[in-house]
Amino acid sequence: MADIQGTYDDLFTAVPNALAATLDAGDAGGSVAVFVDGEPVVDVWGGFADADRTVPWERDTIVNVWSVTKTMTALCALVLADRGELDPDAPVSRYWPEFAAAGKEKVLVRHLLSHTAGLPDWDGPVEELYDWPAATARLAARAARWEPGTAAGYHSLTQGFLVGEVVRRITGRSVGEFLAEEVTGPLGADFHIGLAADHDRRVAPSIPPTGQAEDYAASAPAGPSGSEAGNGVRVRDGNSLAWRRAQIPAASGFGNARSVALVQSLPACGGEVNGVRLLSRAGCDRAWEEQFAGDDRVLGMPMRWGLGYGLFGTTYGWGGWGGSLVMIEPESRMAVAYVTQQMREPAEDTRGLEIVAAAYEGLQGLR
Repeated sequence: MADIQGTYDDLFTAVPNALAATLDAGDAGGSVAVFVDGEPVVDVWGGFADADRTVPWERDTIVNVWSVTKTMTALCALVLADRGELDPDAPVSRYWPEFAAAGKEKVLVRHLLSHTAGLPDWDGPVEELYDWPAATARLAARAARWEPGTAAGYHSLTQGFLVGEVVRRITGRSVGEFLAEEVTGPLGADFHIGLAADHDRRVAPSIPPTGQAEDYAASAPAGPSGSEAGNGVRVRDGNSLAWRRAQIPAASGFGNARSVALVQSLPACGGEVNGVRLLSRAGCDRAWEEQFAGDDRVLGMPMRWGLGYGLFGTTYGWGGWGGSLVMIEPESRMAVAYVTQQMREPAEDTRGLEIVAAAYEGLQGLR
């Protein structure tokens, strides 16, 4: 069995075993954390940070978690809503007047958070993702694909710019700055949107699935006719310095399982972790108020969307391209995070779900 580092409660032995199984099956590396009541009951890692398997995965290794980043951006919006600075039911144009162009006056902030705004496609070049003013201006000028709120279509890249620009208009700060100053800083969480150069040495670059090269690209399984919702982002783009430095709040967050689970313990624990309260109980409950239930036009599958999170039974959370995942269980005050740089083909990837299932085994022992 692969060598696993870190600490875990004996009740949760199934979790490090599940991580070891991914490494034994050929993965390069990864980390897993399970927090209950805001405290780590599992904080483990193993394998290697590089494709050549020469650099060990360390306690402070971080990776691009891709769309798990959306849960961090959503949390920023929820904090502002809890403070009364952001109204989810307000038109986006209240905060961002230029957004009303092309008939989008009726798009509400909650539509942005729940993938129902009708703007799922990124039709610009990848390089423009690194230019915040250009990216947000492009989205402001576009017409919605459908009447806002009537349908959902996963906004894989666009959601971060849309929500992020609202955050910026309200606070005068970028999402990355707001997250660092108002969320991760107070919690002491090692998560970053817009990665500074001094963290580069800790990054484990994304590794494409077996048989694929760095030109392996994200794709949407069932986009609407003419949709660009797959966006053409390649592994090599995510591994570039430009990607790390940019703030792409739907997809360019860097962290490890410990930092993801710590931050997302906020909604799991009613808004307070380790004596730091950033949300009220009502503010947390907003996250899993159902905004849409039905077939997602981009994902091509039934989905339930809350405010910034996917809803799954009594849990909510989201996963990222390549396998990283976070799951929040408010009833048990538990957050489970798995991050890896080792991608697998989406249809073949059950690693995150297996780790969540292992966490539930431990939870049974605590009850």
